Amino acid sequence: MKDLAFPELHTERLILRQVSESDVAEIFFLRSDERQLKYLDKKPATSTEEALTWIRMIEDLQQKEEGYMWAICLKNNPKLIGTFCFWNIQKENFRAEIGYSLHPDFQGKGIMDETIKAALDFGFKQLKFHSVEANVNPANEKSIQLLQRNNFVKEAHFKENYYFDGKFIDSAIYSLLASVHLK
Repeated sequence: MKDLAFPELHTERLILRQVSESDVAEIFFLRSDERQLKYLDKKPATSTEEALTWIRMIEDLQQKEEGYMWAICLKNNPKLIGTFCFWNIQKENFRAEIGYSLHPDFQGKGIMDETIKAALDFGFKQLKFHSVEANVNPANEKSIQLLQRNNFVKEAHFKENYYFDGKFIDSAIYSLLASVHLK
């Protein structure tokens, strides 16, 4: 990707474009809103400067071809309403992890389902991933339903493997093989 343009993706209703520093207010919201963080087990961002630092970290990962982060936008409005990423890319294993977030005002409208389909097509066809995985909080039923609708299967449930905010939390791993997605 060093010499290539960032891969912009289009769906019926959406444009998935590169996240930029102009998205800082929206990124700050997604990284600080308690509804967004309920199942992410991360401390909320406390300033737009933190959000800007995060955007710059994403840009650096993309330059190193170690991650791809898309801003989810409606076709008629370039404002970021969510994000989708491939990260923790294991080139030697043709595998990556996915992560996603969507503003609460846009949830329940099929936007993330449309996003995940387009991004997975890109990941399997263009990046040649053999598999992708998602690490989710087992209590996040909506995220698990999204994964299952897109043919992800549960591979593992780790008991109390993550420590956050004074307590141990479980993790569930869901994955999808290229052969399942592309058939």
